[in-house]
Amino acid sequence: QLQASGGGLVQAGGSLRLSCAASGRAFGAYSMGWFRQAPGKEREFVASINWIGGTTYYADSVKGRFTISRDNAKNTVYLQMNSLKPEDTAVYYCAAKRGSHSPRGSEYDSWGQGTQVTVSS
Repeated sequence: QLQASGGGLVQAGGSLRLSCAASGRAFGAYSMGWFRQAPGKEREFVASINWIGGTTYYADSVKGRFTISRDNAKNTVYLQMNSLKPEDTAVYYCAAKRGSHSPRGSEYDSWGQGTQVTVSS
């Protein structure tokens, strides 16, 4: 199970840190991803971190502003979001998959419940 938290309302230019706590699995064996879905839009890839080596990957829209990290001792993955923009407003979901990372949500087999991020202008 995945439990996402840390969302909220923030002004443009502000920061938030999302957390996703995993339970009941060998967390270190899973690549983790963050996705988001804005109202009326398709779900989109935000960032992911590989299960081995910790290599990170980002959507172009967030590169340089967001940072994904993981703490295997705490079974938790984080998404640090800086310089937030109104277009970052969405429900953010964490997801887990065996093996290497992927930007395709269909390849992830476990999903958290989502946390709302709202950025005001």
